[in-house]
Amino acid sequence: MGSNKHLIEAVEGRDVITLVEVARKGLLYSTFETLASYLAFTQQEWSHFLNTTLRTLQRYKKDKKPMPQPISERILQIQIIYQLGLDVFEDKASFDQWLNLNSIALGGRKPKDLLDSTFGVEVVKDELNRIEYGILA
Repeated sequence: MGSNKHLIEAVEGRDVITLVEVARKGLLYSTFETLASYLAFTQQEWSHFLNTTLRTLQRYKKDKKPMPQPISERILQIQIIYQLGLDVFEDKASFDQWLNLNSIALGGRKPKDLLDSTFGVEVVKDELNRIEYGILA
């Protein structure tokens, strides 16, 4: 649990170097489960974000081996987005609602629907930064 606490602190502090090292080593499913328990996403949504199947996620759980770097990295990117969203909205329910609303600034898409690609994650991050600084589309 100590390493999970360290990881959560790295996400909250956006300690990119630590997160790069963690992604390179790969996250264990148990760590992913701990991190994901704070987020309002289903397993189906996670499999979409991670560009994998539910069955593959279950295999990671069963095998107890680290997940590949690209999957670990995407999990951490989404964690950072979520932390930023909580900082901006100051309320989990409001941020969860925003993730599910079509956004004019995002071409009519739901922010959550963009989390399956690195470019999408960056677009959502940029939009959260605009909201934080009052620069609305």
